Amino acid sequence: MTIADLIEGDKAIITSFIVDEIPLKLIEMGCIAGNSVELVQSAPLKDPLYLNLNGTFLAIRKETASQILVEKI
Repeated sequence: MTIADLIEGDKAIITSFIVDEIPLKLIEMGCIAGNSVELVQSAPLKDPLYLNLNGTFLAIRKETASQILVEKI
C-alpha cells in the first residue's frame, strides 16, 4: 500500500520507498521510514494530496505519493 492508496482521514506509518532517491525536500520535512502520515484532503481530481506528516502539513503529487510505501494504522 502507498500513500496514494489512502482515503481521506486514513493514518499510516511510512515503511519504505519504491525508488532509491526521493526528493530531499520530503526527507527534510520528515518523510522517512517510521514516521506517521495522515491523508487530510485530496484535490478534486485526486492530485495533489494534502498530508499531515508528523505535524507538518504538505501537498505532494500523486505520482510521488505512489512511491512511498506505508502500513495503515
